[in-house]
Amino acid sequence: MSREPFRTVTGAAAPLLRPNLDTDVIIRIDRMVSTRPAALAPFAFEAIRYCADGSDNPDFALNHDRFRGAPILIGGPNFGCGSSREPAVWAIMGLGIRCIVAPSFGDIFRANCHQNGLLPIVLEETDVADLAAVAASGAPVTVDLQAQRVTASERVWCFTIGANQRVALLDGLDDLDLALRDLDGIRTWEHADRELRPWAWITTRPGKRSTA
Repeated sequence: MSREPFRTVTGAAAPLLRPNLDTDVIIRIDRMVSTRPAALAPFAFEAIRYCADGSDNPDFALNHDRFRGAPILIGGPNFGCGSSREPAVWAIMGLGIRCIVAPSFGDIFRANCHQNGLLPIVLEETDVADLAAVAASGAPVTVDLQAQRVTASERVWCFTIGANQRVALLDGLDDLDLALRDLDGIRTWEHADRELRPWAWITTRPGKRSTA
């Protein structure tokens, strides 16, 4: 399934430096009633985004005018830990966020980010703190995936990402799209393997059931 390519994103970067922010906080299980990010957005970070009476929590960064609609989120260590739920990524993307910068991520959450076109960037904890300090005023931050760097107020932080993940994000591809790009190579391998191990390839005529 093709998705929006990620090249360069510029905008405010909202600080959410709470450590071990798990997927249950990102989206409650009873709120996962849609596959549309926009439908899940009102429930993203619900437990810390709203007060008990339903009003905006003034301590939650995305409720501040300078961070509303921010395309970049700055997180704390082990962001997205906890139970495996892809809607956590959808809910975050529903808020308009395209990139999260954090010292570390929950493994499954990070994989789900890549599967859905949300860029997770890992920086050293001190670098994340420096970036958050620079971005605190709402000053624009630029994330350049092609150059693999984050810039803000003439500061630069470089990051690394897997080659396949980078290509997938840059071109808006999922795993199937990536595989189909090498279709000729796959067919060549299949042909060679059929010659080498014919017993491993079971073929039947169309409409004929095997009696084995």
